[in-house]
This record gives sequence, C-alpha cells and structure tokens, in this order.
Amino acid sequence: MSFSLRLTAALLLAASPLLAQRPDRGALLARIDSVVAAEMARTKTPAMSVAVEQKGEVLLAKGYGFSDVESSVPATAETVYKIGSITKQFTSSIIMQLVEAGKISLNDPITKFLPNYPTQGNTVTIHHLLTHTSGIKSYTSLGPKFWNEASRLDLSDSAMIASFQNEPFDFAPGAKYQYNNSAYYLLGVIIEKVTGVPYRKFINERLLPPLGLRNTMFCEESLIIPHRARGYEVRNDKLVNADPISMNTPGAAGSLCSTVLDLLEWRHALFGGRVVSSASLEKMTTPATLNDGSATGYGYGLGMGKMDGHRRVGHGGGINGFITQLAYYPSDDLTVVVLGNTGSSPSDRVAQVIAKLVLGIELPVVKDVATTAEERKRLAGDYVLTAGTIGVKDEGGKLIFAGPGGPQQLKSQGDGRYIPERETGWVLTFTPATGQAQEVSLDVGETVLKGKRKP
Repeated sequence: MSFSLRLTAALLLAASPLLAQRPDRGALLARIDSVVAAEMARTKTPAMSVAVEQKGEVLLAKGYGFSDVESSVPATAETVYKIGSITKQFTSSIIMQLVEAGKISLNDPITKFLPNYPTQGNTVTIHHLLTHTSGIKSYTSLGPKFWNEASRLDLSDSAMIASFQNEPFDFAPGAKYQYNNSAYYLLGVIIEKVTGVPYRKFINERLLPPLGLRNTMFCEESLIIPHRARGYEVRNDKLVNADPISMNTPGAAGSLCSTVLDLLEWRHALFGGRVVSSASLEKMTTPATLNDGSATGYGYGLGMGKMDGHRRVGHGGGINGFITQLAYYPSDDLTVVVLGNTGSSPSDRVAQVIAKLVLGIELPVVKDVATTAEERKRLAGDYVLTAGTIGVKDEGGKLIFAGPGGPQQLKSQGDGRYIPERETGWVLTFTPATGQAQEVSLDVGETVLKGKRKP
C-alpha cells in the first residue's frame, strides 16, 4: 500500500460554461476516451474504470482495457478494484456515527479504548488519528523490510500494532500533519473495541447494506468476488502481477474493494445525509487546524483544496497493483471516479483532466525542459514542510518528486518552476536561484506550502 494521500482541490467561483451550454456531449466523451487511452498507454496500465456524474446525470460509466490480462477479461463499470485509502472516509464515517451515538468523543484519548498503548507521555485523541496529526509512526514508513515481509502475513491486530507502537513519535500530537496509516489502523481497532464487532464485519454487515452498496466490501483475498480486477505492476518496462498482500495489513486504512458505480452511490449517500448528520459531515470536510493555528487541508478521511477556483473534496488510494481516485466538486455537483489496476495507474491525473474537460477549464501546457546534472544536484534533497516532508531525487537524469501522490517526474518549465507530471495543478519553486536550494515553495492551488531543506 502506498501513501495514498493526494492534496485535493476546492472552492467554485463560477458556473461551468461547458456543461451549461452542453455544445457537444459526444465530443466531450470522445475527448475523455482519448485522455484515458493515452494515459493507459503511457503508463502501461491494463485497465481503468471511470464514472462521471453531474447534477444527477451520469455522463459516463465504463471500463477500458482488461481487468484480467491473462484471461483477456474486459473492464467495465462493474469491475471491482481494491480502492486503498479511499477506505479512510468509510472508516471516519463509522467513527462519526459512534460520536453521534455518544459512544465516542473526538477529544477522547486513545488510551480510553487502548489502555495499554504506549503514548510515550503524549496525549493522542481520536481527532488526532482522524486528521493525521497524532505523531505516531506510520507503519508504511518503516521501510521495505517490514512492508515486503509483514504485508504478506495475516497478522493479528496486536501484532500489527506491536510493529509500530514502540517507535518514537515523529512529532508532538497536533504539531504537524503527516499522512499516517497506523492512525487509521488504530481507528479500526477502536471501532471493534466500542461496538464489539470486528471492523471488517461492521463494514460488510452494518455500514454498507443499508446504503445498497452491493459491490463494496472488505476485500478478503479468499472470497469469490465477481468481476474482481487483478492488480499489476510495471517493472523493467514489463507488466507483472502485483505482489501479494494480506488485507489484514491495511485494515481500516485501506482494505476495501469497490466499483465506480458504487462509489458514485457512496458519494450521494455521504453528502446526502444517509451516512452521517450534516454537522458530522461538516467536521469531516473542514481542514484540521494544527497547534500553531495553520490549516492542514485534510479533514476526517477526506482532503480539501482548490482546482482552478473550483472546490474539491476527495481522496486517492494506492495499494499493491491499484491506484484510485474519488473526487467531488460540491459547488458544481460534479463527481469523478477513476480506478486503475497498476501501481502506476494515472488515476489522479485522469480524474483531474476529466474534471477540467467537464468544467470547461483550459488544460495546462506542461513543458518538459531538459535539466542539467548541476541543476538536478542543486535541487536534490528532502524538504520539511508543515504538512510533511517531500523529496527531490536525481534518478536516471530526471528529477523525481516524492511526496503526496507518490513518486513522479518533476518537469522543469525552464523558468524556475517545476510541475509534477501527474499533479499538473501544483508548482514547485526553489530558493536561492543559484547554489544549493535551501527552501521550497509548493503551490497546491488553495494554499502555498513552504519548507526548508532537511539537514
């Protein structure tokens, strides 16, 4: 499972001219088909399923390519994909249901439910877990040895927690935002402690059935799941089967499967008052505030931001063999779902391009100006931002950006600006302009994050 958090977009300033005029729906759909096909070819992604809905009308719901390459099974809108960290909004919704029932308070310390958890002198609350501000070490940052070995095993909750509970805190609770899968794993365990029902059973039997989500489930490997997609990776420019993973490992942080149609329905249910109250939804979609008063851009299982002035709420997901994206533009009443079956699937980029096409936003021209070895050496390093650490590396003569959204090429625009290949709405600039860069500015649309080189 990769760090799947993407910094997502927010705040509409103007209505969509393209949909308002609806000049040629056929041309719009043809452009979407073209974008998906081109991105699949570029990244060697075998299959993608896409759904687009605006103002109650499903504009597109279809599959592209093959969900199972070996058996030549075509992808459809009913294809079931592992959705990775999109799971987190399902987990946070259950927590909010328990808050509404008076069984949990957002200010409760986690030791109320996990009395033996070693908080190392810190007070960690449910709110801290939900917002990735706890400071607890994320088990997905423990290195490849843990991940490559432990992720294949059906570890118990106690064994999973033992893998990270004694690691030093990365920071004091509330001091920083840092994406954290351990936090959401703990939330799943807390759900069981409070309800007496294991997380997977609660999801499958209590949360999903009343919503009619028949093709969404805790993604047990042993289950026979109709229309299940296989996951792949691209290694040495060749497509291979993704490494196996026990779904016990992601747990409440990323263990669900779903379809694009079910995720459309989930979005309707969540924002339509069928899952949590409007007050709870407001908490889920309000960026958390750090101890210093700064906002993080992340609520409870959902990210918020801005895309060309249009409010966006959503989340991406990444797990062995799959990359996914669910984005909702409330002021435009637009939902875009993109699910892909490789670890390099350009799901977020495709979702953003589709949203821009539907909203009539001109697509940016991203250059790829060649960089010199001196330039790459000048920029390479880790930079500490309030919202976490990002990295820049020189790999094979290219700049590689490591941050929210996973590793991707950082393309020079030839004027001191650098744009990630998938997150084309982001812009990085470095100072000073000559010599080793000491500071970075990351413009993600709604806000500008600043950081300094890590010693």
